[in-house]
Amino acid sequence: MRKLEKLLIGAAVCALATPVVAQAEDQDMQKKIDELTKKVQKLEEQQKGSDQKKVEDLTRKVDRIEEKSLGKWLTIGGDYRFRVDSLRGDVAAHSDAIGTMNNLVGGFLGPNGVAGTPIGSADGTNSPTALQFIMMGKSGSLFTPSQFNTILNSYMPQAMAAALPGIFTAMGSGNFTVQNTALTPQQQGILNTLGAKVMPTVMNMQIGSIPNMLGLVQAMNPAATATTKVGDVFSGLPAAQQQLAQQMLMQAFLGQAGALNNNVSNLATTQAYKAKNDLLYTNRLGIDMHAKATKDVTVNVRLVAYKTFGSQDDSAVTNNGNTPFFADRVGAFDGTLGHVPTSSLLDVDRAYATWSNIAEQPIWFSVGRRPSTNGAPSNLRLNNERPGNGGTPALLVDYAFDGMTLGWAPDIDALPGAYAKVCYGRGFESGFETPSNSLRDTDMLGVALIPVDTDPLRVWLQWNRGFNIFDFPVMSNTAFGNTGPATSLGDIDWYGAGFMSTMKNIGPGKLNFFADAGLSVTHPNNNVSNNAGFQGLMTGSFFNQEAPTDKTGWAAYAGARYDYEPTKTKFGVEYNHGSKNWITFAPAADDMWTSKLGTRGDVYEAYLIQELNLKPISSHLSKAFFKIGYQYYDFAYTGSNNWVGAPQKISDIKSTDLMLLQPLKSAQDVYATFEVKF
Repeated sequence: MRKLEKLLIGAAVCALATPVVAQAEDQDMQKKIDELTKKVQKLEEQQKGSDQKKVEDLTRKVDRIEEKSLGKWLTIGGDYRFRVDSLRGDVAAHSDAIGTMNNLVGGFLGPNGVAGTPIGSADGTNSPTALQFIMMGKSGSLFTPSQFNTILNSYMPQAMAAALPGIFTAMGSGNFTVQNTALTPQQQGILNTLGAKVMPTVMNMQIGSIPNMLGLVQAMNPAATATTKVGDVFSGLPAAQQQLAQQMLMQAFLGQAGALNNNVSNLATTQAYKAKNDLLYTNRLGIDMHAKATKDVTVNVRLVAYKTFGSQDDSAVTNNGNTPFFADRVGAFDGTLGHVPTSSLLDVDRAYATWSNIAEQPIWFSVGRRPSTNGAPSNLRLNNERPGNGGTPALLVDYAFDGMTLGWAPDIDALPGAYAKVCYGRGFESGFETPSNSLRDTDMLGVALIPVDTDPLRVWLQWNRGFNIFDFPVMSNTAFGNTGPATSLGDIDWYGAGFMSTMKNIGPGKLNFFADAGLSVTHPNNNVSNNAGFQGLMTGSFFNQEAPTDKTGWAAYAGARYDYEPTKTKFGVEYNHGSKNWITFAPAADDMWTSKLGTRGDVYEAYLIQELNLKPISSHLSKAFFKIGYQYYDFAYTGSNNWVGAPQKISDIKSTDLMLLQPLKSAQDVYATFEVKF
């Protein structure tokens, strides 16, 4: 800079001296001035370039710092919710299957039981002692497979054999007939199952090995000997007497208390009652993170802690160790973590990476723990933003899947926002195949076509198939003990179609509405769940095995929400219906009783949302609101949200019918929340 000033001063002095110099020197002087001027201009340009370079260097440094700042590549948000529920339900009279089994086992292990005192040992039917039987078990489990086999192959046949002398004596009294010992349809089914699985062992026993049997039979048939088999005795009876003997045996084994049973029954009968929880408080915290890792690659994470007040487990919604009401509320498992109240620990609800703009095309690939919960149109009642292209229709799927998606969003003028995607998820990983493990993985494959996805209209078409559906998910400390898949029951197909739309300027607000329909088709294999009493994929009931057949069910879901914009008030109503054989895959739905969209019957819901008129600070989507709502479930069939066992009409249930889950005729939930999204 100083050099430039000296040159400028020199140029000025030369210019002032020009008038007193000779004309001959003028040209030389002018030349020098021109040269100096050029030098000055050159120096000015150099100085200017130097300053610009400094500015550019500084700009690059600022850009690099900004690019590395958290705010440039990482977005953090989340939500908090306080919720209170008041729950009421009407339970139908029934007999508890697990309680009845416990009574039976208690009888087997009692002082006069069959454990340790084998009957028919000549045929190889030995029983362990009560201590040996107990030692087969493991903490927290109801029955191990070994125990179950012992019950089925030793205890039951021996107990039935031990009852035969009393049965034959009672038959001789003439007080019992085919009519007054008639079985209910379910008891007849149980008898059929026992006839296939237990009675062959009984029929093969020698009467001499059954206490008090030989003399009784010889009184009727002197030719009988100790080696005469029970089957030979039965085959010698008239058909009506055989039927009576079997009915009386069944009544003695599982019937109600009465003259035949000495007023003692193994049935754990529950009379109709009203279940209620006046006030259930829950806390839920969600933390969302969105990271731009590289160009076109992002990572999304959602962590959730969801707990009841005063508890660090799921007992409040699973009936506190008693027989649960619904299959999706037996206990928390992989697909429902973070969606049913459990503990204050943060669970990874979502964690997935997405690569977009693949090969400069509108194609994306995403993998991880998927955003397969709270899909459209449930965002309306949850007061969430519309789900993006990562969601699934809530009527078919509401399950936290680990999986992947390949999507394509072509730019078609006639189909604005259209995209299609193929989704895959794993519901259960079976581990190594070994001689003792033949379980198969449970997988889900889905294809979604969204022909239109704009603000005023979103349309979806969906097909899913579940492969190798397991009987029980992995759960701990449930009313059934520690459960896990023991067999795969078959496959299920789902089909769905629906839309949601928004009409603006309807009065002072806007109207949102939707309609959705679903179809489920089961494809059972020949497997049944021993742990569920020989029930299959939508077939059979407890100890009442049924031949596998495909079952088709359907569901409809519709609703509307009006947003009164001047006061930020939103009012919504919803209705859904599920047919007898409807089964969805939505155990993670945000409903306390059970996923309402899996109901076999009708569900009505109304809610009111009042947002607070406060300026957003953490993000433009942040808000706080109160919500009150009411749900009414009217169950027509048993087994809502359960694919194990056949549905049974609620009004046909008898108090002697064995139920693995408590059947509700109706249920209500009055709820309120205070929610903050940040």
